[in-house]
Amino acid sequence: MKNVPTLDIRRYDSDRDAFVAELGAAYREFGFCCISGHGIDPALVDGAYDAFKRFFALPAETKMKYHVPGSGGARGYTPFKVETAKDSSYPDLKEFWHVGREIPRDSKFADVMPPNLWPEEVPDFKAYGYGLFEALDQLGTRVLRALALHIGLPESYFEDKTDQGNSILRPIHYPPITEDNIPNVRAGAHEDINFITLLVGASAEGLEVLTREGQWLPITTRGDAIVVNIGDMLQRLTNHVYPSTTHRVVNPQNENARKPRYSVPFFLHPNPDVVLDPLPQCVTPDNPSRYDTSMTSHEYLMQRLREIKLI
Repeated sequence: MKNVPTLDIRRYDSDRDAFVAELGAAYREFGFCCISGHGIDPALVDGAYDAFKRFFALPAETKMKYHVPGSGGARGYTPFKVETAKDSSYPDLKEFWHVGREIPRDSKFADVMPPNLWPEEVPDFKAYGYGLFEALDQLGTRVLRALALHIGLPESYFEDKTDQGNSILRPIHYPPITEDNIPNVRAGAHEDINFITLLVGASAEGLEVLTREGQWLPITTRGDAIVVNIGDMLQRLTNHVYPSTTHRVVNPQNENARKPRYSVPFFLHPNPDVVLDPLPQCVTPDNPSRYDTSMTSHEYLMQRLREIKLI
């Protein structure tokens, strides 16, 4: 069976052409790749997971202090069974928190990127949460450099398009499955909305990606590897050269289903005013443009948040 490859990003500096070719091939085939050698401090990852677990262990009424109704969960806490995968009849079995980019409040994007909330009950949540946000943001920028080169763009093409991106770090808690008759999926089959998603600490089983052949392929990482996948915005911008692949989180078929599962994806978004029209480099006679309407990334985000019932 084919597997999603793990590539060492240090090769971008030591063996660039080959690394870019292998990375591009992985994304064209799977829409997913695992990235090792990134240099993110394991103590930052472990400390962040520990802080997030302490928050999710708080009483429900305490957590609800940080829920902002009507905001689409843009910042703070979203309780269980709110988000629903597009076209799914069951809400996802998860609660989560959103950390966003810290921007000046006089920024032109301030109206669509609200200030962060921080739980006072977990004093180190902010330092670990924003530290991990920044580390994954920087790693995502490095991955985008290689993706740009692979499709014939300048290495720095994406940098001024993501430097104020509406990106989100999302600590998630999937509770233990205690009943036998509920749907066997913790997060329904879906594609991500954003440019790329970086998932740190995906060592727990459950993540599966749908291959071109229609098979569900499990992904678990080893060592420091981080799962990085393409989202719908980058799929649109690259005219489907980089596919946004359907994936889901299923309950393990063993005693781990009775344990809680924690996950911390980072959704790297473009700046809200980036226009997602297919790039000329990605439009060819064999791959004519698939989109005839212009959309900014913020317009696209709002459309999708309505579809998944967050707004």
